[in-house]
Amino acid sequence: MVFILSLPSYFMGIISEFKDFLQEYKVMGLAVAFIMAVAATSLVKSLVDNIIMPLIAPILPGGDWQTALLLIGPFKFGSGAFIAACINFIVIAFVVFLIAKMVLKEEKVTKK
Repeated sequence: MVFILSLPSYFMGIISEFKDFLQEYKVMGLAVAFIMAVAATSLVKSLVDNIIMPLIAPILPGGDWQTALLLIGPFKFGSGAFIAACINFIVIAFVVFLIAKMVLKEEKVTKK
């Protein structure tokens, strides 16, 4: 009988600890940031695929950048997809840099 009465309070304690964990480590903010990053990644991918790469396509042999191949002897390297991935990375890294610079500018960082 004592075990049954203490079971709900045990779960309430765990739920309370879990809520404290979520608040202390700002898990909800991290989840929102992750979801926003996924959305931003799709936007950057669209920017690279639909705006930047068509400008670069005339430079690549064959004109179609997604299927561009680098032929070295018997080896065929898919350079078009790799170039697009590199540009995606550079654009995303630059956007993250700008966001971090804005955030750090607002907060004062002091040396200890």
